[in-house]
Amino acid sequence: MSKVKYYYDSETLSYRKIEKRKGRTLKYISVFLLGSALFGFLTVFITSQYLESPKEKALKRELANMQLQYELLNRKMDEAQLVLEDIANRDNNIYRLYFEANPIPDEQRKAGFGGVNRYKYLEGFDNSKLIIESSKRLDILQKQIVVQSKSLDEIAKLAEEKEKLLAAIPAIQPVRNEDLTRMASGYGMRNDPFTKIRKMHWGMDFTAPRGTPVYASGDGVVTRADSNSSGYGKHIRIDHGYGYVSLYAHLYKYNVRKNQKVKRGDLIGFVGSSGRSEAPHLHYEIFKDEQRINPINFYYGSLSPQEFNELLEKATLENQSLD
Repeated sequence: MSKVKYYYDSETLSYRKIEKRKGRTLKYISVFLLGSALFGFLTVFITSQYLESPKEKALKRELANMQLQYELLNRKMDEAQLVLEDIANRDNNIYRLYFEANPIPDEQRKAGFGGVNRYKYLEGFDNSKLIIESSKRLDILQKQIVVQSKSLDEIAKLAEEKEKLLAAIPAIQPVRNEDLTRMASGYGMRNDPFTKIRKMHWGMDFTAPRGTPVYASGDGVVTRADSNSSGYGKHIRIDHGYGYVSLYAHLYKYNVRKNQKVKRGDLIGFVGSSGRSEAPHLHYEIFKDEQRINPINFYYGSLSPQEFNELLEKATLENQSLD
């Protein structure tokens, strides 16, 4: 049962009963609801603007951590870029220069990616610019690493080929200095021992006792070990590849056979005086692309500078050859 309320009427000096009015009650209810709604809206607004929910705090921490990780990633890419540029510089200016290969142009090393937008799927986020730029840098860096990796593979092949070339070039004296009696004649115009006429002597004559060991001056394959070439007597020819062939003439006997592979320094035969020869000696020639060249330029692998200068001095004397 609801309570009855009264008010004091000053005109009648008596208490009068308060009569309830439906309109007034409805008004009070409307004001109350409006005030509640306004209070709730303000509460939500203030909370959303100035107070964070646990989920929002977690997302904000995750976003901050992501930004930090991208910054660290960019720093690492900066360091990797510097290292890669140093390798590329050495590649172009040392390795490729040494192996006589053309440098890789910067346009090829640092080329980007043209055509369609590869990063469209990364657009529309709060940090899209940061993510896209980092992704671009990473892709370009990966491409540069691939280019450099292929270049180093090429350099490795060039180095292997260069090593084979250096091993193949006839670079040592075919008769040891301690076994020599003397260096009888060098490359150039000399007096023929039989006709006494000056003519071109195409090799070098090393005087040594019969049976003195003769060594291969470079890696290669024996293409001839016979006496079927006029004037040379028993002789050996070794194909070193790269256009180089060495010839060892007037031998006493062989220590190799045709098609046999030999290494620099292998014993291939023995000094003799077979064929057109006046005394026991080794006649030694070198061919490059089927042209005879002076063997004096190929002894860097076995002689000291002093020994080479002495040999050069003897080889330039215009004496009589032995064949």
